[in-house]
Amino acid sequence: MSKGNVSEAAQDKYLVPALERGLLLLGQFNHRDRKLSAPELARRLNLPRSTVFRLLMTLESMGFVQRAEGGHDYRLGLAVLRLGFEYLASLELTELGAPLLERLRGEIGFSCNLVVRDGRSIVYVAKSSAPTPFTSSVHVGTRLPAHATVLGRVLLEDLSLDELRELFPEEHLESYSSSTPHTVLELYEMVQKDRERGYVLQEAFFEARVSTVAAPVRDGTGRIVAALGATIPSSRFEPDRIDDLVGRVRNTAMELSRLLNYSPEKMQAMGKVANLWHN
Repeated sequence: MSKGNVSEAAQDKYLVPALERGLLLLGQFNHRDRKLSAPELARRLNLPRSTVFRLLMTLESMGFVQRAEGGHDYRLGLAVLRLGFEYLASLELTELGAPLLERLRGEIGFSCNLVVRDGRSIVYVAKSSAPTPFTSSVHVGTRLPAHATVLGRVLLEDLSLDELRELFPEEHLESYSSSTPHTVLELYEMVQKDRERGYVLQEAFFEARVSTVAAPVRDGTGRIVAALGATIPSSRFEPDRIDDLVGRVRNTAMELSRLLNYSPEKMQAMGKVANLWHN
C-alpha cells in the first residue's frame, strides 16, 4: 500500500458520514436551485429518501433549512445566513483585534481575550496568552454562559429588561459561583451599573482565584459587538495597578471600536438631534 493510500485511509477513519451528508445536502442549494424537494435531493446525493428525510428534519430543527411555500420543497434557512454573517464579523474582529490583544498583553503582562455573544453564550474569537505558570482553561472557540461571566455581562449591556427576559425565560438563572445573579432582574440591574461605569472589574465571578477586567467594543452603529478583557490570577493582582489596567483595557477596546467605525462624537451628536426631534 502506498503512502498516499495510507494517508487517505487514515483520513477516512475520522470522517463523520452523517455530518458529511448534511453538508453535501446544504451544498445542493445555490442561486439557480433555491428550492429543492426531498426526492430531488435523494436523487442528487444517491441516498435513500428516508435518510434524506431525517437529514432535512434535523437541519430544519436547527434552522439551516426551511419549508418553502406549499410545504413540499425546501430552501436554506436563516441559520445559514447567521453563520455566514457572524463568521465575517468575527473575521473582521479577529483580524483587527489580534494585534491589539498582543500589544495589550505585552504592556500589562496578562492574558487578553476577545469574545462575541451567540445567544446565551459567549465565544472566544481571539486570545493572547501571557507566559505565566497560570494555565487558562479557555481557548479560541471556547463557549461559556453569558450571564455568569464578566465578559458576558459586557455583551448583555445593550439589552433591555424585556430582551433579557426573552433570552433567559427561566425563573432562576443557573448558578456557577456565589457571584452569579439569581434572576433576570438581578442580572439587568448588574449590567446597567456596568454600562454606566464603562467597564467591569471583578474577582472570582466565574472562576475562583481569577480576576477579569473587561470593556465593550462597539461598531459604527454604536452597538456592542464584542467584549475585550484581561485575565489576572489573584496571586498576581496588585491593587495599586488597577487604574492603569482598567485604563489600558478600555483604551484598547475603544481603539478597536474606532477601527470598526465607531465614533462616540458622532453618537453624541445623533443623540442630541434625536432629543431635539422628540422635544
